[in-house]
Amino acid sequence: MHIHILGICGTFMGGIAALAREAGHRVTGCDAGVYPPMSDQLRRLGIELIEGWDASQLGLRPDVFVVGNVVSRGNPLMEAILDAGLPYTSGPQWLAENVLQGRHVLAVAGTHGKTTTTSMLAWVLEHAGLQPGFLVGGVPQNFGISARLGDAAPGAPFVIEADEYDTAFFDKRSKFVHYRPRTAVLNNLEFDHADIFDDLAAIERQFHHLVRTVPGRGRLVVNGREESLQRVLARGCWSGIERFGVAGGWSAEGEPSAFDVRRGGEKVARVEWPLLGEHNQLNALAAIAAADHLGVAPQAAAEALARFESVKRRLELRGEAAGILVYDDFAHHPTAIRTTIDGLRRTLPDGARILAVFEPRSNTMKLGTMKAQLPWSLEDAELAFCHDGGLGWDAAEALAPMGARAVVCGDIATLVERVVAAARPGDRVLCMSNGGFGGVHDKLLAALAAAPREAGSAP
Repeated sequence: MHIHILGICGTFMGGIAALAREAGHRVTGCDAGVYPPMSDQLRRLGIELIEGWDASQLGLRPDVFVVGNVVSRGNPLMEAILDAGLPYTSGPQWLAENVLQGRHVLAVAGTHGKTTTTSMLAWVLEHAGLQPGFLVGGVPQNFGISARLGDAAPGAPFVIEADEYDTAFFDKRSKFVHYRPRTAVLNNLEFDHADIFDDLAAIERQFHHLVRTVPGRGRLVVNGREESLQRVLARGCWSGIERFGVAGGWSAEGEPSAFDVRRGGEKVARVEWPLLGEHNQLNALAAIAAADHLGVAPQAAAEALARFESVKRRLELRGEAAGILVYDDFAHHPTAIRTTIDGLRRTLPDGARILAVFEPRSNTMKLGTMKAQLPWSLEDAELAFCHDGGLGWDAAEALAPMGARAVVCGDIATLVERVVAAARPGDRVLCMSNGGFGGVHDKLLAALAAAPREAGSAP
């Protein structure tokens, strides 16, 4: 089969391209910006990439066009496909019909922690010798790739990051309703994606659509601390439920870096690893409980997690200059920002400061829906630096409750200059964005290395 993917350089669609190529299909694709790292990965796989949406791509004559949700009506190539009556489908639908059919699908859903928990679960199953397939919205460092088929035998495991964002312009259901999991992790649930959901209740409805697809012999692994998820289950549940994060279910005793795993109060494993934060402790419990559904003993899962190397852009140390450490993190929702800062805070020696550097870049943040939560999300950082380029709301006004601790800059150069002026040896500079952030990490490291060491004045 020859498939042509519209929007191929997104992480999800690029993962589909890699899976299709591994399965022996001919794969081509296009995007508005054919850019690394995904473009480099795809070219290494022998996948032809085309810049832009020109209708001449119909001349490739693929068996089917696979359409990413970046594509909307008015796109020249999509309009040509519709006018010609050619076959097309969405990425999730193609994946469900051509990869997931007959597999034991383990889907990880939630507002936060999907990528990390999916990566943990895939690694636990790999360590147990199950050779799982997976599709992750990032690059798990234990694997070095974002997607693979794994053992494709009937019933073999496939772990997928299950996104609640809509499927395509012609299918407004959440992506995850296509996956038909036997094991579903519901990690947490908050309001997000304000560009497509009116309120939290609308997202809860989509999560219940996912719950409806899990078979009676399946398992739901649910964060017991989340009232929103309890409301989802109250709409109806027909599968086994394992709760985590609460007494009586899967729980943790100890610090996030070294803790006992308990199931119903009984110790069943111990995790000792380098990851930070209570959020990762909860992610680990979810992965252990999901792997248990496939017969992986909790202690074996814990031993795998001891070797887990996390995911790129999850509190990833990018470098050190002049005694100042610069981190990169994907956090782009107020809760994720607060959780990431808390995780880093737990590791700091006395006197070390956190300088939070962030840009409100997600669609939800650009709309200003959660701007009032920003001071709360940043309150545990000593200083906060916001890049407000392209926003339709006043970031300085939103951050005013932080007083002089918050600085707003309209361009990356000024942002770097202000951070370098305020930083001092021992500080941790935490950069948070769901995009490339203008290469701010390398620019900060270079500027910090070149700056005189009387840096550290007030911002």
